[in-house]
Amino acid sequence: MNISALPVPDADAIKHSAQLIALIRQEVVDAGGWISFARYMELALYAPGLGYYSAGAQKFGAAGDFVTAPEMTPLFGQTLARQVMAVLTQTGGSILELGAGRGKLAAVMLEELQLANALPERYEILEVSAGLRSVQQQYLQSVLAPALYARVAWLDSLPEAFTGVVLANEVLDAVPVHLVRKEKAGWQELGVALNQEGNLMLASRPLVDAGLVSGIEVLALPEHYQTETSPAARALVASLAQCLQEGVLLFIDYGFPRAEYYHPQRHQGTLMCHYRHYAHQDPLLYPGLQDLTAHVDFSAVAEAGIGNGLHLLGYCTQAQFLINCGITELMSRVPAHDLMRYAPLASAAQKLLSPAEMGELFKVVALGRHVQPLSGFVRGDRSHTL
Repeated sequence: MNISALPVPDADAIKHSAQLIALIRQEVVDAGGWISFARYMELALYAPGLGYYSAGAQKFGAAGDFVTAPEMTPLFGQTLARQVMAVLTQTGGSILELGAGRGKLAAVMLEELQLANALPERYEILEVSAGLRSVQQQYLQSVLAPALYARVAWLDSLPEAFTGVVLANEVLDAVPVHLVRKEKAGWQELGVALNQEGNLMLASRPLVDAGLVSGIEVLALPEHYQTETSPAARALVASLAQCLQEGVLLFIDYGFPRAEYYHPQRHQGTLMCHYRHYAHQDPLLYPGLQDLTAHVDFSAVAEAGIGNGLHLLGYCTQAQFLINCGITELMSRVPAHDLMRYAPLASAAQKLLSPAEMGELFKVVALGRHVQPLSGFVRGDRSHTL
């Protein structure tokens, strides 16, 4: 889109972004004039007190930059709770949610599991942003009964051992990615440097770490092909797999299998920026004020889990997963003739399930250890495509 059409930040926001730019500029200088895009993305999103997810600005909902499924409707969390409940019945243990947003999913899940008399030992949240952790604590304390809130615990790092269900809804898309581009002379890596005026700019150099493209080279991509790869996402999945003693890792995000992710027609990659509900492709605009995301290579996710002893339990679209888990049954709790209540519910379900909305773009992948097959993949499983 035309960048000039974006809303203009206010003076305080511009000042905040300028502080982060100064930090990034100094890091570029200290590194000899160039940092990888992955490092830039890490700073832009997570620099303490300044990064997009580390500062206190509104991220979610109508006043923020994007809307997630848990923010849209409780139907999402209620349906997800059915699958989680089935796993916890087998394994016992806890729920661990990564990057819990405002805490909407946690609240709905706990209330739904309480209704079914299937509460976990604890509902743990691993949140890297101190600002979001505070928001979660305030929100959950305001909406949950004291006994439910007492089950919630915040972690500073992954546990050494975990039993239960790990949930990651729209987490992997915000893990830093490296930008790489195939040229006639070989692969280049894009990073951030400074122009003559001292402003941030994208700049490429010959790829030093051949491991970044080890899984991509076999695809014989054309020249001038630019894309992303995320060793950090693979490392996160590997770490989760190593600490999972018994249970399931459940990832929900937008993305593709490797062959589709790196399709020749997707020659400009998948990196996107989100600011005030506008999507654009300038990652250097307003550092700290906009979200940076890339689609997920679900083949890489599966390989990282399997390589660390987990079994691939299923991979399908979000729509198929939610239908398999009984979203239509949950909708029947509200009588269809009660239009004031049913119409918003049906509208939200449409967004979750429609191929034109979230239903086809978002996928669900599950990896596990010592658990039975999951109902969420009983129909429409696409594991063979990974």
